[in-house]
Amino acid sequence: MNTLAYKATAGDVVERLRALYERRATDRIFATFSVPEENTALNEFRQRYSDGLCEYPDPAERIDFWDRVLKNRPQIEDDSLPSAYPNEMDMGLWGGLFGAETLFECNATGGSISSNAKPVLKDWSEIEQLRLDLAHPWFQRYLQQLKVFAAGARGKFGVSPICLTNGFHFSWALMGPSEAYLGVAEHPDMVRRAMELSFEVNTAVMDAYFDSVPLFMEGTFSLNGQWLPGKAVMESVDAFSLTSVPYFEEWGRASLERIFARYDGGEVHLHGNGRHQFEAVSSVKGLTLLTVADDGDGVPPALTVLDDLRARAGNLPLKVYCSFADFSEKLEHHKLTGGVLYTVSGAESVAAANRCMQKVRSYRV
Repeated sequence: MNTLAYKATAGDVVERLRALYERRATDRIFATFSVPEENTALNEFRQRYSDGLCEYPDPAERIDFWDRVLKNRPQIEDDSLPSAYPNEMDMGLWGGLFGAETLFECNATGGSISSNAKPVLKDWSEIEQLRLDLAHPWFQRYLQQLKVFAAGARGKFGVSPICLTNGFHFSWALMGPSEAYLGVAEHPDMVRRAMELSFEVNTAVMDAYFDSVPLFMEGTFSLNGQWLPGKAVMESVDAFSLTSVPYFEEWGRASLERIFARYDGGEVHLHGNGRHQFEAVSSVKGLTLLTVADDGDGVPPALTVLDDLRARAGNLPLKVYCSFADFSEKLEHHKLTGGVLYTVSGAESVAAANRCMQKVRSYRV
């Protein structure tokens, strides 16, 4: 299958993205655009929900929401692909699997419902008793949501895998961030035990995803990258934004490379307060895409330092965020960096975005 009902050009988009991620397009640029939209499904969600804590929603209602949102989204001829993201299976899944108190939170503006969990363990020694149980209600809830989402999306749009909580980051779910960092110094063997358990959990999560959601044109839908080749995963390095580079090298690199090797690589996002990890993260084996966020005090927008970031990342595909005005200005003056997926916000209309996209397709560095 190489067509999607909600994206007429899906096949062409995948072939463009395939060239980017296989590093055959370092002299080309790629872009997704957003325009102001009036979406009935989003408006109804905002009327029904308010920001704050809520209950776990019915997966059938959530996939119906995604269906209506994506069906009525403006049809821009860009490098985007429509997909649903099961955000309900967030940190709550990893904590919930081991008996943590879990909470669901609504973002009314964005139309999303996410989950979180309170720390599971009171003492590192308790990790000895933890075992992954695939019959656990939380894992069964996850399987059911995958089943409902896959059926509801079939032929129309994709379903992206959730961001993993792998390696050292899993210790956050077990003990909380502060105790996790202290554990490296005081209980390193227990932290390593947690990391082994995390690999087992994360492979179970991803195997279930790939068993439920078919590949699209031999690739995986992606929250950030739209589509990645092969069986790809989304990882996090958030835990290392507050640490040194040597800390990441000792406690982060191996687990990232291990999960990427288990599948066909994957993506990572780097927040603004983690830019000091840029070279280290860029060199992780199996990394397909690095998304560079602009959040954080005193962090220059990635677009303004993109030539430097490109030099530091080699030919690794990057994703950056920018305004339509800034992107258009650099496009007009031929000052855009190649091998980059630009996420462009604020186009005044579909027609304006499409005119811009014509130049994007022919652009060569």
